[in-house]
Amino acid sequence: MNFKNYNTEGFFDELFFADGTPRVSAEPLVSRIQELPEGELARRQIAAESAFFANGITFAVYGNKAGKDKIIPFDVIPRIVSAADWKLLDKGLRQRTEALNCFLNDIYGEKKILRDKIVPESLIRTCPAYREQMENFPIPRKIWAHITGTDLVRDTDGTFYVLEDNMRCPSGVSYVLQNRQILKRTFPQVFSRCSIRPVDEYCARLRSALEFLTENVESPKVVVLSPGVYNSAYYEHAFLAQQMGVDLVCGNDLLVKDLKVYARTTNGLVQVHVIYRRIDDDFLDPLAFRADSVLGVPGLMNAYKAGNVALANAPGCGVADDKAIYTFVPEIIRYYLGEEAIIPNVPTFVCENATQRKHVLENIEKMVVKATSESGGYGMLVGPKASKAECESFKEKILANPRNYIAQPMISLSRVPCIVDGGFEGRHVDLRPYIIQGKETYILPGGLTRVALKKGSIVVNSSQGGGCKDTWVLAENEHAPEHGQARQWMEQQQQ
Repeated sequence: MNFKNYNTEGFFDELFFADGTPRVSAEPLVSRIQELPEGELARRQIAAESAFFANGITFAVYGNKAGKDKIIPFDVIPRIVSAADWKLLDKGLRQRTEALNCFLNDIYGEKKILRDKIVPESLIRTCPAYREQMENFPIPRKIWAHITGTDLVRDTDGTFYVLEDNMRCPSGVSYVLQNRQILKRTFPQVFSRCSIRPVDEYCARLRSALEFLTENVESPKVVVLSPGVYNSAYYEHAFLAQQMGVDLVCGNDLLVKDLKVYARTTNGLVQVHVIYRRIDDDFLDPLAFRADSVLGVPGLMNAYKAGNVALANAPGCGVADDKAIYTFVPEIIRYYLGEEAIIPNVPTFVCENATQRKHVLENIEKMVVKATSESGGYGMLVGPKASKAECESFKEKILANPRNYIAQPMISLSRVPCIVDGGFEGRHVDLRPYIIQGKETYILPGGLTRVALKKGSIVVNSSQGGGCKDTWVLAENEHAPEHGQARQWMEQQQQ
């Protein structure tokens, strides 16, 4: 197999220039692939897939009649991010995460940004993820989103954009870590020739950030709280718990007594100090949220408010990744940090706004329409690829509930070569880096590259048939500085 007939077709390609010449960062990889004997790359692809099966690297698709679990589709041709590109992204992600943490502290506290009319209060009050229970809540270390997954896309001209923020229970990092192990075995010579930034410290960084949430506890007990084996991301819950060396628990493994949380063990009750929860807000505590929840822990929020246990991420974080509020993130950055956004948003129309709604309705066949409360590629219309009937149906949905929809022009996502029918074809990708906020901010170099494996598709979600690739960030000696203005702003407000 070689790239002789590979065509970028006018899209920005992460490995090749438009004339078919490899980018400097991709030359060692492309050269090695070209050197492989006939059939060898296909053999390595099969070996990688077998490793996924052998290691039980699976996810579940709800409603999948063929079976509960399957491996996530994986392509062995990695996506490469240059050191210069990563330096920009690292700086921009730190900026964005700090500003959104300020935003969460503010809207659940003094609400200055609402009084100053930077963000419409109506969007906050009508956001399904806003939790009144969290108003004036004593958040440990004043960190709300300890783990964030920010989805990035790249347009035809190579510009990076933030597509959306994920600040509740972002998933997929286990695939990043496992992809890397498999790619090291697939292309060992390339790894020895390239300076690729490692990803294997993520779990140690995560545990350190979780333990940082406690004060005056010498050896805090951390657990990962999962909804159970039928959750689509259960593999990841188990993997992260195992890698961090902490217990994986379900709601019925925990109980609250005297405003403290305890885990049931064979040696009796053991106090839990930090919970990395992978359960949605609604199901965390039936006494505080949904009374019919059997997944959570009764009384958990009371123990949390008393300061006897910390939760990551904090309930209520979802208001910061609402797709309508996303539109205002550049203003949020400007308000709290006094800076312009380093990574821009995709231009977005909020359908609650009458003028913007009119534009969307008149141009819906050219736009991507998304439900603000949905994720995983659900509740979405890709106008240029939709039928007239589908467009008309979405118009009715927008008119019935304008607050629930935003629209964006269709971005021509960048592509990466994939192995298709014994050759190479370009497929569209996005990138989800993972940001950990603890004593310091850590950004996993690269993150999860998701691939729209269907020809011509721009929907990369695994629940919609997407797959993944390893992401190689090339190293350099210089590192992006920390942003300190956000915490400085919060300290000033407390004085």
